[in-house]
Amino acid sequence: MSKHSYVRIFIHLIWGTQGHERIITGKVGKSLFEHIISYAKKNGIPVEKMNIQPEHIHCLISLPPDKNISQVAGALKGESSRWINENDFFSGKFRWQRGYGAFSVSSSQYEVVKSYISRQNERHKRKSFLEEYKEWAMKYGVWEDR
Repeated sequence: MSKHSYVRIFIHLIWGTQGHERIITGKVGKSLFEHIISYAKKNGIPVEKMNIQPEHIHCLISLPPDKNISQVAGALKGESSRWINENDFFSGKFRWQRGYGAFSVSSSQYEVVKSYISRQNERHKRKSFLEEYKEWAMKYGVWEDR
């Protein structure tokens, strides 16, 4: 890439556990947070903000110019599930749900989204992950009634 190219694309990436199982808690959540941050840094994926909930993850990233959303989501989901299984955090095989949500974030909304991600613990006392995800997907025009 030319040293005269400047790219800053923020993506709010959301993915959940298979079956929306509420299993990422306590030590597992803390260890997973640290692992994802470390893995992302080593692989040139700037994580601006992340919050891990028992059944899903919110991650604000600055999309690297040499990667696409699918590559980043696949890398973060694939590496983290491999790591969880390798460390035997759960009986049986851990899996993330198929797919993910990826929403563009303008620079003017950067701090708003960081704050939104930070407040997930409060938000989920009032609204479930599925309600929240549907709200986001409808806002961005990608919700399909299933």
